[in-house]
Amino acid sequence: MALRKILGWRALLALMLALGLLAGCATLDERQRAWIFQPTDRTWAGGLAAAEGMQDVWIDFDSREAGQTVKLHGLWLPQDRPGAPVLLYLHGARWDVRGSAFRMRSMHALGFSVLGIDYRGFGRSTATLPSETLAYEDAQAAWAWLAREHADVPRYIFGHSLGGAIAVHLATEAPDATGLMVEGTFTSIPDVFSHMKWGWLPVGPLITQRFDAATRIGRVRMPVLVVHGSEDKLIPPALGRELYERAPAPKQFVLVEGGSHHNTNRMGQAQYREALAQLFGFGDKPAAPQAAAGLSAAWPTAAAPAQNDRPRQ
Repeated sequence: MALRKILGWRALLALMLALGLLAGCATLDERQRAWIFQPTDRTWAGGLAAAEGMQDVWIDFDSREAGQTVKLHGLWLPQDRPGAPVLLYLHGARWDVRGSAFRMRSMHALGFSVLGIDYRGFGRSTATLPSETLAYEDAQAAWAWLAREHADVPRYIFGHSLGGAIAVHLATEAPDATGLMVEGTFTSIPDVFSHMKWGWLPVGPLITQRFDAATRIGRVRMPVLVVHGSEDKLIPPALGRELYERAPAPKQFVLVEGGSHHNTNRMGQAQYREALAQLFGFGDKPAAPQAAAGLSAAWPTAAAPAQNDRPRQ
């Protein structure tokens, strides 16, 4: 989630202050929702390649928050073997779920069947401006779908970047989850802002989309894996570490040396495998040679995106 670009802090500060004074809270809230999520039905080139062959899933539910019937679109990547654990993948900002298909495939290579969903306003899901509360509700609907369709297997929650905060919230509402995994995520949006160039400005009270994972993670009652890249320039590793410190045990923090906001999942496959075995008792057996070697043969453009095509989540 490229917060420097997504939020456009200079414009954000000026507009937040002006809109807060002149246009009222409703307009301010809508502006922030658009900046933080940047909803779209598009993706980057590597995402299209990585999503090839995944199955479409549709989840319908009645939204209490919006008072409407909602349709969520998702991508499903099952394992061949019966009884494989299932992982709900919650993506970050800007691109639709196809933009995270390369991470979904990485988690699939570790042994999970993977469902990735688009929040409202993204991809082919119901077209509306997303918000923190709506995204939480969408994640809960996807989790309910997994509970119905895959009731007899272990189910995990995974969130990347902004999706990490959504995953933390879901984990507090899903006692049937086996474990929580977050990557490249943060403690809260105000904390992210405080690490930016303009972080000294007192705009915290004006931020309506707070995504306060730091407060919520203490209520999680399942093992927690926090992963961060040492070279993440968008979300400082210190915020991932702080989130880990606030989580109850059992838990584990993994710092992937050289990992950026975009490639930590791919670079850290061996560390993921080890952490899954240690924390969850999952995947103790070595991976098949093809999976262990990586996924470049299956989706070359997604495994190593070019600089100009790099995803902004």
